[in-house]
Amino acid sequence: MNQLLLRDASSAEPGGSWNPDPGGIQAAEGGDRARTARVGLRLLLVAVSSLFFLFMVAFILRSQVADWQPLTEPLAPLASPWPLWLNSALLVVASIALQWARMAARRGRLGATVGGFALGGVFALAFLLGQLWVWQRFAAWGYFLASNPANSFFYLLTGLHGVHLLGGLVAWGRTLVKFRQRMPLAQLSASVELCAIYWHYLLGLWLVLFALLTSTPETYQAIAAFCGLR
Repeated sequence: MNQLLLRDASSAEPGGSWNPDPGGIQAAEGGDRARTARVGLRLLLVAVSSLFFLFMVAFILRSQVADWQPLTEPLAPLASPWPLWLNSALLVVASIALQWARMAARRGRLGATVGGFALGGVFALAFLLGQLWVWQRFAAWGYFLASNPANSFFYLLTGLHGVHLLGGLVAWGRTLVKFRQRMPLAQLSASVELCAIYWHYLLGLWLVLFALLTSTPETYQAIAAFCGLR
C-alpha cells in the first residue's frame, strides 16, 4: 500500500495537479520513433546507393561499345553543360537552406526553421523544373531517348535521380503542412533533420552523376581499364 501511494504521488506535479504523462512516456515514444526513422533512412540510402552504383557500372560498360555517341562532342548538348551547372547551383542552395533549418530547429528557432525549410523545398522544386528544361533542350536538338545509348543513360540517370528527389518533396510537403498546423517544433525537428540528411545525400549523388555524364570518352575508357571492365 505504501509503495502504491508513493508511485501515485510521483505521478503528481508540484502543487497537487495530476501529470498525464508520468515518467515522460510520450517523450520516450517520440524518441523511439525518431530513432526508427533514422534507421529506415539509412537503409533507404544504402538501397538507393546500390541501385545507382549498378547503373553507373552499366553506363561505363556500355560506353565501351562502338555505337556509343558521346554527349560531350562539340555539337552535342553537353559540349557546354551550363544548364546542368545552373541546376546544380539550385540543388546546392536547397541543401544549404535545409541545413540552416536543421541548425535552427536544434536551437529552437521556429521562424528560421520554417523559413529555411520552405526555401529548401522551393529550390529543390526549381532544380526539378530545370532538369525538365534540359530534357526539352535535348528533344529540341533531336537527342531522344532511343536515339543512342548515351541518350538513354542520360534520361535514365537524371530521371531516376529526379524521382527520388520528388519522393523527398512529398515528405517535405507533409512536414510543411504540419508546420502550418502549428505543431510544436520539438515534434517536427526530427522530420527537418531527416529531410536535410536526404537532401545532402541527393546533392552528393547528383554531383557524382554530373561528373560522370559530362566526362569524355577517354575518361570512361580510363575508368573501365582501372576497374577491369575492359
